[in-house]
Amino acid sequence: MRPELPSPELPSRPQLELCGLWHRYRGPAAGGDWTLRAIDLQLQQGELLGLLGPSGCGKTTLLRLIAGFERPERGSVRIGGQEVAGPHRWLPPERRGVGMVFQDYALFPHLDAWRNACFGLKRGQDSSRAAWLLELLGLKGLEGRYPHELSGGQRQRLALARALAPGCSLVLLDEPFSNLDVEVRLRLRSELPGVLARCGASGVIVTHDPEEALAICDRVAVLESGHLHQCASPREMVERPATGFVGRFVLQGNLLPAHWQGPHLHTPLGWLEPAANTSSVPLPPPGEPLEVLVSQQGLALQPDPEGSAWVLGREFLGREWLYQVQCGELKLRLRLPLQADHGRGLRCRVVLRPGEPARLFPGGQALVAASVSPQLL
Repeated sequence: MRPELPSPELPSRPQLELCGLWHRYRGPAAGGDWTLRAIDLQLQQGELLGLLGPSGCGKTTLLRLIAGFERPERGSVRIGGQEVAGPHRWLPPERRGVGMVFQDYALFPHLDAWRNACFGLKRGQDSSRAAWLLELLGLKGLEGRYPHELSGGQRQRLALARALAPGCSLVLLDEPFSNLDVEVRLRLRSELPGVLARCGASGVIVTHDPEEALAICDRVAVLESGHLHQCASPREMVERPATGFVGRFVLQGNLLPAHWQGPHLHTPLGWLEPAANTSSVPLPPPGEPLEVLVSQQGLALQPDPEGSAWVLGREFLGREWLYQVQCGELKLRLRLPLQADHGRGLRCRVVLRPGEPARLFPGGQALVAASVSPQLL
């Protein structure tokens, strides 16, 4: 029988609050550099928040601070309105009421699936929720199997069942799908939001895959070198990336240097004309550098023996080509339709031409739409 679930009504306060978190690993080996700098985040009840960024940006460290495996140097962590880490208060992991799904699952090899699922239950606690979760996650009938007798996807489901069985309102997932093959990964990640919703739980998931974060998360927080660049819904992040790094890492766009020359913008690929609807956006003074974001679909190439760029390589993606092109010191990535079968040989010289509007980042922040003229260098 399915256990009674919490009310779906949103609480008046966030499920998770991170206020001004700073952290660093001390000692000669760690170097003493800050791994997290002034992180402010909130998670509402029922949300799935993605922590996205390259390796070493601080994603897992932030997860460990929430779980209680690390102590912050500054700032505070509040779960369900209760401070669990701060200048004058500290609760150990077992008292925070947080479920954890590790990257390597961390299942107990000497316990079968049923005892693994029930491991976090307190003495005398009803085990019907664990039974319901095993059925919900497709593990009914496998209760007597040991972890080594389960597939990778089944072990991942069992780890999630163990994290949710005690009735935790907050679940932390550290790259839970990274060890799975593509088909299983896609299936499990699509199921995760529904499972959390059925359990009335909020979640924070660490990933380095932008596609994964944008596909399943309600909001995505983008980290780089311990800094929080942006936290927004997937649609807002795609339509209005806050910084050039978000555009390059999340949208996989091409980031070009640019500067003002009179009323126009000069880039290695040509001139940019500000769009008519951007007059209210503050722009930098002449000569001040800025960044231009052009999508992989926003550039086209044409073979030309006199071209200033050349093809480094290409990949077949099924429905399109992914070209890697060198233009001066810039390495650009272009997605072209299959019929655009150009530059088969390496070092084939080409001319690049913009094919759609670009985005500008004056001062690294403000977003301006612009169009690119056909004048190329």
